[in-house]
Amino acid sequence: MPYRAPVDEFSFLLDHVTGFDEVQSTDRFAEASKDVSQAILTEAGKMCTEVLSPLQRVGDLHPATLENGVVRTSPGFAGGWRAIAEGGWVAIMADPDFGGMGLPVTLATCVNEMMAGACMSLQLAPLMAQGQIEALEHHASPEIKALYLPKLISGEWTGTMNLTEPQAGSDVGALSTKAERRDDGSYAITGQKIYISWGDHDVTENICHLVLARLPEAPAGTKGISLFLVPKFLPHEDGTLGARNAVSVVSLEHKLGLHGSPTAVMQYDGATGFLIGPEQGGMAAMFTMMNNARLGVGGQGTGAAEAAFQHALAYALERKQGKTAPDAGNRGTIVDHADVRRMLAGMKADVFASRAIGLSCAVAIDMAHATQDPQWEARAALLTPIAKAFGSDTGVAVAETGVQVHGGMGFVEETGAAQFSRDVRVCTIYEGTNGIQAMDLVARKMSDGGDAAYHLLDEIEAYAETAKSHLPDLAEPVWQAAESLREATEWLTAQSDLNDRFAGAVPYLKAFARVLGGHMHLKAAIAAPDSPRVALARFYIQRLLPEHIAHLAHAQAGASDLFAVSADDLAA
Repeated sequence: MPYRAPVDEFSFLLDHVTGFDEVQSTDRFAEASKDVSQAILTEAGKMCTEVLSPLQRVGDLHPATLENGVVRTSPGFAGGWRAIAEGGWVAIMADPDFGGMGLPVTLATCVNEMMAGACMSLQLAPLMAQGQIEALEHHASPEIKALYLPKLISGEWTGTMNLTEPQAGSDVGALSTKAERRDDGSYAITGQKIYISWGDHDVTENICHLVLARLPEAPAGTKGISLFLVPKFLPHEDGTLGARNAVSVVSLEHKLGLHGSPTAVMQYDGATGFLIGPEQGGMAAMFTMMNNARLGVGGQGTGAAEAAFQHALAYALERKQGKTAPDAGNRGTIVDHADVRRMLAGMKADVFASRAIGLSCAVAIDMAHATQDPQWEARAALLTPIAKAFGSDTGVAVAETGVQVHGGMGFVEETGAAQFSRDVRVCTIYEGTNGIQAMDLVARKMSDGGDAAYHLLDEIEAYAETAKSHLPDLAEPVWQAAESLREATEWLTAQSDLNDRFAGAVPYLKAFARVLGGHMHLKAAIAAPDSPRVALARFYIQRLLPEHIAHLAHAQAGASDLFAVSADDLAA
């Protein structure tokens, strides 16, 4: 089944659930009116449905290849990129002074999710470019901004992020790539980076790499890292391309999925680079890009989940197998089987929850940008790891369920169901594994003693109290779940030993996401009381929300019993 961009879902969430009206009421984003926002969603959705979606299967069957040092992308990908660039979808959040639209992150999140649902392999390219644009806007010199931003924003050039090395994955501070000063103010960059998404390709004329490297006198660890912009071709002052830089592709990774996305091993042999931000300030600059990307990866998970759900539903509506209960709908297809209906309802309910959490995070980011209010900044920081982890976990779970709905045909590649599962699997790994997201949540994001979490829980409980007069059977469980989460948060923040926090970090994040999802479903049901959203909210709150109880029990178990299982015990 061809992917259909869920434009109406985004419109509903923006208008009734996520508080986007607060963003629209700020001076900074006043131009993002309801009409403008709807036009953006509609046009982006049309492109995703008509142009990008047909490339999804093509990229899987005809992967990017490396031939004599040249990377060839999948058939049609160059045209897909042109549609993205010419539509202004790379530029949606970028500074208008350099050709961007200057629109809210929330709208960009909607568009990026639709692109990911249509063709995640290609969507990685604009996602990386957007992250680099943001990093340069915040940290680059005026000269670098003037030369590089217009090209990146227009889509004439693309951007990448170069962090990982064979010995330095999550431990970025262990990197060995070197930077040496040159007399002309540039730097010579030498080293190798791995897992570089869209590290090389034939889609645009130039590729700009943001590379982490260490100067000779810099201290060990993350504090000694600097960030450099290393273009494939060195541009002249007027933006025309000059000499080829000393950067090359060693190989392309052979991956489980995302075959259409060229993931490169990059070699830098004294390549010319330009400092971004201060020396030894690389991690601060890179985190600007990474935080953007983490929300984006959560959106990729949600997009893949949406596409997998659509694919599975279409199959379930057509596939005839076995007898169904006479009162199940009488379609005569497997959608009438109770277990299949359970799987599909769970898929749809979690896609909604994941999307709503991601957009709520984006709204918080926009409000922080527009108001400089520390409370909004704290809200955005709190929600980012949840949006990334729950979005990507949902993508994996929903895609796997999609395979199950297909039965044996899900295990057969020709149906395309397995591709969603293969493609989305990496989303729980890159831009910080979901375990790292959870550790970040219970440590760094709880360094305020839990204040940001408590403020959010206050809002959830207050809304549930109000909703009890309309939907008491749904509002009460949400209130109770929020209160249980509050108690667990109190326990968590009281633990001085970080291992006691880390041991249950992932279940705690999952519980938080479940409660947030219940809150979002409740808001949807209240906003549309005569719609199917009430039945979907009831399904989520009665069947999926209770999972938070087990998660919180795990979260509060501490580390002692965990480490009581020794490494030798595991090997026995």
